[in-house]
Amino acid sequence: MTAMRQQLRVASTRAELAEVRAGLTGRVGVVMTMGALHEGHASLLRAARRDADHVLATIFVNPLQFGPNEDFQRYPRTLDSDLEVLREHGADAVFVPTVGEIYPDGEPKVRVAPGPRAAILEGAHRPGHFDGVLTVVLKLLNLTGATVAFFGEKDYQQLTLIRSMVAELNVPTTIVGVSTVREADGLALSSRNRYLSDVERAAALVLSRALRAGAGHAGHGAVAVLAAARTELAREERVAVDYLELTDPDLGPPPDSGAARLLVAAKVGKTRLIDNVGVTLVAHDPATASMERP
Repeated sequence: MTAMRQQLRVASTRAELAEVRAGLTGRVGVVMTMGALHEGHASLLRAARRDADHVLATIFVNPLQFGPNEDFQRYPRTLDSDLEVLREHGADAVFVPTVGEIYPDGEPKVRVAPGPRAAILEGAHRPGHFDGVLTVVLKLLNLTGATVAFFGEKDYQQLTLIRSMVAELNVPTTIVGVSTVREADGLALSSRNRYLSDVERAAALVLSRALRAGAGHAGHGAVAVLAAARTELAREERVAVDYLELTDPDLGPPPDSGAARLLVAAKVGKTRLIDNVGVTLVAHDPATASMERP
């Protein structure tokens, strides 16, 4: 482990990154982060370590994906501890650019248009968010020359849109989704969890409980899944739900049967959290579906 700690190279400019990247041969995996690293990020690093010859991380709090009333200035910056996490998990290098290094001309004149699936769910509550996400992801994929990139399923809509961008723009990088990492009590790991008070954290557990309740009714069809999740969410008055939606794996309408995704977003105090879970639906008799509505 000590040897790993001594090997991490830190690049802060594009020129330094290019020099580092030139020394990474074979299959290069990239893990993009905004810092404040936790076990969820560690799971991405472990997946990259297993699948690639070299692991390159990025730490960049991207202003383009934050709205005017969101927490860009407040977002945790913990570089020293982040570098330790990267060393401990065998990252070969990390790119830690300034905003000016990524956007040297200020507000970019060209952005990635993410399409209609970016206007639903998170996009409906955070207009322009995914324009900023896909723009910086594309820039970082180009700058790192990654063979494969690893993203967490907790940000499921983001993962879906990144996969579409890479496919439709012929970016030669494979996108790998990694399962959500949870605390023992079910709370999905997030850098924003540190904003929660003890009372708020207890309230936030309703999100994962609602998803489990919904998934537990998958054998009774889509209506029952949503009804069960809504009933659970209604038990916690300290949580303000932004949305609860059931979709197909590509964020379209849910199928009558087969793979689906149950997604939720809510505010707990001033902190906005998201979560989701995969669901396998079983077609249900319409004659009994009305009995399961909330």
